[in-house]
Amino acid sequence: MYNMPAMTKNLLVINVLAFLATWVLENSGINLTALGGLHFFLASDFHFYQFFTYMFLHAGFTHILFNMFALWMFGSVIERVWGPKKFLFYYIVCGIGAGLVQELVQYADYYMQGLSAYEYVSVGDTRMSMAAYLNLRTTIGASGAVYGILLAFGMIFPNERLFIIPFPFPIKAKWLIVGYIAIEFFSAMGQNDGVAHMAHLGGMLFGFLLIRYWQKHPDSSQRYGRSYGKEFFDNLIRKHEQYQRNRHMHAEHTKTHRETDEEYNMKQRQNQKEIDAILDKIRRSGYDSLTKEEKQKLFEQRRQS
Repeated sequence: MYNMPAMTKNLLVINVLAFLATWVLENSGINLTALGGLHFFLASDFHFYQFFTYMFLHAGFTHILFNMFALWMFGSVIERVWGPKKFLFYYIVCGIGAGLVQELVQYADYYMQGLSAYEYVSVGDTRMSMAAYLNLRTTIGASGAVYGILLAFGMIFPNERLFIIPFPFPIKAKWLIVGYIAIEFFSAMGQNDGVAHMAHLGGMLFGFLLIRYWQKHPDSSQRYGRSYGKEFFDNLIRKHEQYQRNRHMHAEHTKTHRETDEEYNMKQRQNQKEIDAILDKIRRSGYDSLTKEEKQKLFEQRRQS
């Protein structure tokens, strides 16, 4: 938690607190899932704010454990690349997008079953009104937003190799994402298992569309900060200017010192040329155009800044 980026850490804390609050309030007779979960839009319990609140609620320990592990593992990386504001905006868009897709899928099911013609419906051995039945359709979980983060990682670092249980060999991120999409799609086509698979795909879809929009319109994401954040680039510029001012501070040194300074300055000049070239490449073609070595060089420079 110490080295975790601030926004990822805050999202983790909020989700965990909401999970604990759900359990505590349930023992007091308050159903937080019924209040904040995303209901079918034709249900009487539906409210627009649920498109936001549903992504911070979870059904059980395993549910929140998987989502928070993925958020920590991949979200930390994405936030360091994009900065906190852009990362949070992306996270919320994916979560809301997942909710919209889930509502569309539920409406398609409602229409195809012709449920609008019925006033009552049988659920197991229980007969209930259609109004009560529609209120049972509730979606919760950060999975849509988390799947969007998985997609972002696969698009930014497509050739990054990951070890995924139970496979004994590394898998490139791009193939991992393709595998997740296939699994979710075929699971959605199968028997209903109580998991909102199409919402997961919805989070990925909205994430893909947003990333493609940013790639085609790089200036549109400036309000959220560039990759690594504007502060990082400003710091590099200030460091470069300070370096230029300090170049002539050793004229009074001895010959031995002058030789040492020359060697030091030569290394600094070479390093600065490499950083300037990387920054120019980002301005021309975006962060995704960098090689693995160039990204590593930028990470190392950031730690030194």
